[in-house]
Amino acid sequence: MPTRVLTHAFHVDAVPDKVFDHLTTPENYIGLSPLVVAVRDVDRSEPRVIRYTAVERFRFLGVVTHDNPIRVALHTDGLAVHGEVRSPGGVRMAYRFDLSPDDSGTRVDDRLELSAPWFLVGYAAGQARKVQLARAGILAERLSAGSAATPG
Repeated sequence: MPTRVLTHAFHVDAVPDKVFDHLTTPENYIGLSPLVVAVRDVDRSEPRVIRYTAVERFRFLGVVTHDNPIRVALHTDGLAVHGEVRSPGGVRMAYRFDLSPDDSGTRVDDRLELSAPWFLVGYAAGQARKVQLARAGILAERLSAGSAATPG
């Protein structure tokens, strides 16, 4: 299957522990990923692993919607959050957020490795890139020192 790697580094005006806590709370992905509209079946029974189902909503031609449930396994290791997503249609995505102190905040290195059947890889990679770039702005806004309470 074809594979695409997408990377993006950005700054968040919050200490690494606060960013880590936000990224390890599945409910915070609602709106953090513009496609995720629901989170369910959260399982924290395994140390350093959080499993859940996220529901992504896709719109086609501005009229037709499709809710796509995806299984997510989120792993933690130090100040890294990583895992994999398995989506219907053979789409697989490994993701990793590496957090490091950066002046008064946190540098986030966001890496996605996506594989999909040849006829889906372009569309899936395009959607993943839009989400990746939007997530950077949303996370920075949610956790900035002057922002109101954060979701979750």
